[in-house]
Amino acid sequence: MSELYPLKFEPILKEKIWGGKALAGYYGKKQGELKNIGESWEISAVSGDLSVVSNGFLAGNNIEEIIEVYMGDITGESVYEKFGVEFPLLIKLIEAKDDLSVQVHPGDDLARERHKAYGKTEMWHILRSENGARIYSGFASPVTRESYIDAVAAGTIGSLLNSETAEPGDTFFTPSGRIHAIGAGIVLAEIQQTSDITYRIHDWGRKDSEGKSRDLHTDLALDAIDFTLTGSAKLKYELQPNRPSNLVRSEYFDANIIRFNTRINRNYNIIDSFVIFLCTQGSFRIRWDSGSEAVSCGETVLIPASIGDVELIPEPDASILEIYINQDSAFKTY
Repeated sequence: MSELYPLKFEPILKEKIWGGKALAGYYGKKQGELKNIGESWEISAVSGDLSVVSNGFLAGNNIEEIIEVYMGDITGESVYEKFGVEFPLLIKLIEAKDDLSVQVHPGDDLARERHKAYGKTEMWHILRSENGARIYSGFASPVTRESYIDAVAAGTIGSLLNSETAEPGDTFFTPSGRIHAIGAGIVLAEIQQTSDITYRIHDWGRKDSEGKSRDLHTDLALDAIDFTLTGSAKLKYELQPNRPSNLVRSEYFDANIIRFNTRINRNYNIIDSFVIFLCTQGSFRIRWDSGSEAVSCGETVLIPASIGDVELIPEPDASILEIYINQDSAFKTY
């Protein structure tokens, strides 16, 4: 019997010029003196922003410290062998009350060369959206490097982008190199590699409260963009009640959605990985061999790899994202 248990963490809240009040109002984040919460980092191993355990006897320890002690019992032996004490995923809730910048993230090779860091492949699962809210992802059609440079210089890059509506339940996959932006009026969950490297290309002419524009990284972005990535990034999936429905299967993470109103059992013994639950609707209780833990809407829980079996009990119903690293998906591209 493992002494480890489902771990909760203190959210790391980020004030953003484009943020709002929804993460406090709908998902229980403590706004405090922050004017606009743009991001809640639910689980983070980014340097300077290490998540701290908030429940149980490990409360007060950060994620790096607990992995250093428990190693593969937290992350899974194969995950620990590859990543060591650095937890490989960053989990966020994001509110875009205004448009986010047009941006791109480097891949692993370029990020390692420039920043000694991992690249950033990510997925977005839409939780709330205003009527007509849009996601910008990839180019509408193939563009040349030269036409892209001209559009950046003219401030018309938005006209080159693929744009599509975003409704609750929609899921978008954004590999490194794919140009993208989150449109105004959207709240989403983001699952990504542990990386905080963003190259900002275009900021819609926005200025801060002091009348200053934010820095752009157009030169750095140029070598990071894959100009062949076009068309829709919206994923198709069939929601099956009371069982997992797969959203993403990639070399970086697998993600499922589970919407349930009856007790279900999940067995993770074969995947050799931690599992993350992010509760997006309702509430539920996790029961394992030595206890139980209640989870409310907006909360994120890390199930250590040493806990192979859990029972999920809805109260009375819930919807969750289930995230892990599947070795059968490793080294495969989505």
